[in-house]
Order: sequence, then C-alpha cells, then structure tokens
Amino acid sequence: MPFATDLGRVLCIITGASKGFGRAVAKAMARLVKPGSLLVLVARSGDDLRALQAELSESDAGKAGIKVEVVVADVGQTDGLESIIRTSKEGFSENIDHVILVNNAASLGDVSRYTKSFTDMAEVDSYLSLNVSSSLCLTARVLQAFPQHPGCRCTVINISSLCALQPFRSWVLYCTGKAAREMMFRVLAEEEPNLRVLNYSPGPLDTAMQVEARSKTADPSTKRSFSDMFAQGQLLTCEASCAKLMKVLLEDRYTSGAHIDVYDV
Repeated sequence: MPFATDLGRVLCIITGASKGFGRAVAKAMARLVKPGSLLVLVARSGDDLRALQAELSESDAGKAGIKVEVVVADVGQTDGLESIIRTSKEGFSENIDHVILVNNAASLGDVSRYTKSFTDMAEVDSYLSLNVSSSLCLTARVLQAFPQHPGCRCTVINISSLCALQPFRSWVLYCTGKAAREMMFRVLAEEEPNLRVLNYSPGPLDTAMQVEARSKTADPSTKRSFSDMFAQGQLLTCEASCAKLMKVLLEDRYTSGAHIDVYDV
C-alpha cells in the first residue's frame, strides 16, 4: 500500500511555534496539508509569530488557500488555552478531515542546580504547570472541542526527548517533565484506540535551548557531553529532524503511543 503524500485537509495546532523546532514543524505542515487547511500557531512571542504567519501566507501554501492564525498566549495559563480553542473553533471548517495537535511548547528549567536544592514547591509547580499540566489540559480541551467522528481523524503529537527515558544529572525538572508527558500520552493512547498518538524525540537540536544547556548545566559530565556534540558537529538542524517527523506521520505505521526517536527513522 503506497504511503500518503499529504496529511489531508487539516486543523493543526502547534504550540511553541515561534522559533526552533515548532517553527520548522509549522513550515513543514504548510507544505503537506491540502488547501482549506487551518494552521493555528501558538507562542508567547507575538513578533516572531506574526513574522512566521506573514512568511507562510506569502508562500506557495498561503497562495494555495491554507489559512494561518496566530495566538499570542502562555499555554501555562487557563486564558491562553481558552484563546487557542476559541481561535481554532472560529476558523474550523466542516471540510476538515484531520485534526492534529503538536504539543511542542516546553522549557529547560533551571539546570544550574542539583535535585536536593529544589525545596520551593511554588518554583516546581510553576515549571510543571507550563511543561506538563498545560499539555494535558490543552489536549483534553482539543479532544472535547473537536470530537472524533467518521471522516475526521485525529493525531496528537508530543515532542518528547531522550530525557523522558534516561536521567541526566542536574536536569531534574526537564527529565521529570518529559517523563510525565511521555506517560500521559501513552495513557491517552490506551484510553482512545481511535486516536493516533505519537511521542517523537527530535534529537539534539541546534537551538537556543542547546546553548543554554552548554552554558548553564551544573553537572560537569552532562555539560561536557552537550559541548562535545556541538564541537563535533553532531547537533541536528530543526529542519532535518522535522523531515523525519513528517515521514513518520505520512507513513502512519507507528504503534499509537509509541516513543520514536529521530535516529529510529
């Protein structure tokens, strides 16, 4: 059976879309969806989002009738989630045959300290709100707002990490958040057999987060490993990793809820 060459007429919501991997996903999606699709791009940086919106609108995708809306919002806040759903509903067309949610927004957290220093519950709660709670609550809201029905499929993507599976010293917040998100979407896949759920690990990307990792990580061996990857040219571009994600989505052969690493594709 030949693989699909497009993702259909899509409503695609992408969080953390203003830069890095999220921006690459937005641009790749625009090339792989049918005319009449709606991309809802979410981030806290309005200027970067609007620049991306303009770029996509002027591209071949925009000229072909793919609509791009932006939501300047903090996904860690309830009103931010409400804005995403409102904008998505306003632009939704009955001709949409595929709803895709890309849970990409995330932060590294404070990697300059070790686990035993995190005594402030408010600090930890704030991190988990942005990196875990928001993904669960946004996913639940999307599934309620756009219930599955014959002729319309739904795919939920969690941008995961090796840190969801392995501990990294002085990265307790990031590893905890990624592990929690991974299990969250594995549970969702078990509960909703008609959903397509994917945990995609994009690999070590050449992004601002990597710069932060190389400069602020407390643990010497962890810090050295990131510095060595940079020095040896082992970091991946967001575009190269994103192309692997699109291949997985088009082939659609993965087990729902699976963790797929960029190096597995």
